[in-house]
Amino acid sequence: MFNLDEIKELIELVDKTSVHELELENEGSRLCIRKPGKNEVVHVQPVVESAMIQPAGPMSISAAAGIPAAAEPTPARPAEQDSNLHTIVSPMVGTFYRASSPDANSFVNIGDRVGEKTVVCIIEAMKLMNELEAEVKGQITEVLVENGQLVEYGQPLFLVKPE
Repeated sequence: MFNLDEIKELIELVDKTSVHELELENEGSRLCIRKPGKNEVVHVQPVVESAMIQPAGPMSISAAAGIPAAAEPTPARPAEQDSNLHTIVSPMVGTFYRASSPDANSFVNIGDRVGEKTVVCIIEAMKLMNELEAEVKGQITEVLVENGQLVEYGQPLFLVKPE
């Protein structure tokens, strides 16, 4: 397991060096730190409850700069498709909710038309429910995260075809 201070220190070290990727394994937990390229999109995976931060033991490096990661490749979308779409991103770290309550309908679904002030989801952070507005007029083409999923600052949530 990794503790938060070690993770922060490793991120700072990778950021300050020419190393582009670092992958560590410790007691069955895996941590991968990768600098994004200029045109690369960063995909953040949610934290699994059983892998929560605990005191760390000795770590072994299983991959470093120049060695490809063992992670599954993410299928790329055609560039011309993405260039026409607006991405609604998370303004904070928190939990993504598609509806105001578990028994309520989703704020938006694929194919729905939205306006600039249309609420598309709620991000819960520190027990506060923050409504997120579309900020663009158009049609929802894709929902990129699952209900109840942890999201990071700047993580893409929805794709919208602007009108």
